[in-house]
Amino acid sequence: MQQEKIIESYEERQKQYAVAYSIAEKIHYRLGLSRLLALLLAGLAFYFWFSREQSAYLFVGVGLIALFVFLVKRQQRVLREKLLAQELMLINEEEAEYLRQGLLPFEDGAVYNDGSHAYAADLDIFGNRSLYQHLNRTATYMGCHALAQSLLQRRSATEIPLRQRAVAAMSDQLPLRQQFYATGRITSDNEDSYKRLLRWAAVADAPLSTVLRFISFLLPALLCCSIVMYAITRSDISWRLIEWLAGANLAVFFMTVKRIKKAIAGTGPIQKTIVSYATLLRLIEDATFTDEYLKSLQQTLEQNGTNASAHLQELAAIYGAMENIQNPFAAIGMNGLYLHHIHALQRLLVWKKNHAAHIEQWLDVIGEFEAINSLANQRFNNPDLCFPDLNDKGLVAFRELGHPLIAHDKRICNDISFVDKRFVILTGSNMSGKSTFLRTLGVNMVLAGAGGVVCAASANLQPMDLYVSMRQSDSLADNESYFFAEVKRLKHIISRLDDAPHFVLLDEILRGTNSDDKRSGTIGVIEKIIRTAAIGAIATHDLEVCNTTYEHPDILVNKCFEVETVNDELIFDYKLKEGICQNKSATFIMKKMNIID
Repeated sequence: MQQEKIIESYEERQKQYAVAYSIAEKIHYRLGLSRLLALLLAGLAFYFWFSREQSAYLFVGVGLIALFVFLVKRQQRVLREKLLAQELMLINEEEAEYLRQGLLPFEDGAVYNDGSHAYAADLDIFGNRSLYQHLNRTATYMGCHALAQSLLQRRSATEIPLRQRAVAAMSDQLPLRQQFYATGRITSDNEDSYKRLLRWAAVADAPLSTVLRFISFLLPALLCCSIVMYAITRSDISWRLIEWLAGANLAVFFMTVKRIKKAIAGTGPIQKTIVSYATLLRLIEDATFTDEYLKSLQQTLEQNGTNASAHLQELAAIYGAMENIQNPFAAIGMNGLYLHHIHALQRLLVWKKNHAAHIEQWLDVIGEFEAINSLANQRFNNPDLCFPDLNDKGLVAFRELGHPLIAHDKRICNDISFVDKRFVILTGSNMSGKSTFLRTLGVNMVLAGAGGVVCAASANLQPMDLYVSMRQSDSLADNESYFFAEVKRLKHIISRLDDAPHFVLLDEILRGTNSDDKRSGTIGVIEKIIRTAAIGAIATHDLEVCNTTYEHPDILVNKCFEVETVNDELIFDYKLKEGICQNKSATFIMKKMNIID
């Protein structure tokens, strides 16, 4: 019932923004016609002024040009409103379809997948229909990266509660979250533009010489005086002086043109991106937050009493002033008169000296805000999920734990506690749910470490490092067998375990060897792990491995998933039970499919 109301709210918002988009589209079209009409009338007015020499037409023409400029700027604003309304309409449509049909039009983060990571590949953190794809509501490179890092490396025990409160606060601010997401989606942002900007910021530039700066003011000032003198006297000396000073200006410009081009090399095309970054930062700066972590992000954006968005807008304006250096006619005209690009270069160098060191920090705030928004969106869409209570005693317990990526109506939840017995030996027949349950544990530990909600009615846990071995593969490139790849992973896991609690999940290890070897090896691994403070579970088909619990009754416990046969059909209830699995399914299924008699 709750989810139906959420879907209805998204559909209502989608309709509202569809209306806003339609209105903006009509206004944009009318402004385009008005611009054209103003330009045509201005041309006609100037024609009459030239042909009839009546000054009234000149004033009308100038007024119409001013109107044209106003309409251009107005149409640009309306275009942005139109694009924003369109994105907001699509965002709400996507969210409704996601909840209703499970559609995933979001980036899947496959570029962040790393087979050597402690759990990313095993738990389907990235890739098609992954945890990342379900969570991802980021639109910039910084946001994509920040969300990925949140899932790859848990936050500290002090950071997680701060993030939990920030996620809770943002989950209640749907309009702000969607406004930020939509603004990001119309941003021309990518990894290349982000890294180019940071490379530019990292290079220190020498200031302009005092002599050059003096000349850059002196020559244009003398040229201005000469033009005024010529307008008054019409003397040949004034004209020759104008020619000489304009030539001197150009000579100075050509002597510095290489440095000007070097100063903006490779960064000119990202002017629009910088404007978009500034817009995103202004949304954060202008928001009203009561949460301390969100307020700390806002404070990071203030430098010497001025907000980061204003500084980036200034940088974008400087780039705008310099971008026409590639146009020879504009460059010669502007620099012949007043050394435009040298003054713009000076402004750029001053800006860079004062603010370049803060750029990465400002952009990181955008990324962190997007990551929090993604986690907040999950909480908003799933009000039945909870934030885990945290402890520092190495305790982990979940009530009604489920996999967050399984649809609510298909999800089977189980209680699990590692308080009295900290390591579980899990048995069950094929398809009974062992691997899914291990991934359920792992994914929820990842969410808890990111500061998000977990798929449980309640949870109490200590944030801890997670190690998983569930999905190894042969590596032809490394001439490495499945068995050796798995042994390397197990060695890596065991080498990381110590007196601090770690969470370990193992699924049917040592498959690449014979049954006796596999049994003794599995028991050896369990013995090795429980000598540390590790917490977790291992799934196995070998029931003799379960006998290890009798040797370590204070640490190990047997749990299982059972299967029943009803009317010649296998029935899986996916409910976790105490003890060792008694039923089998492989032989039954092969007989059912006429593979064996």
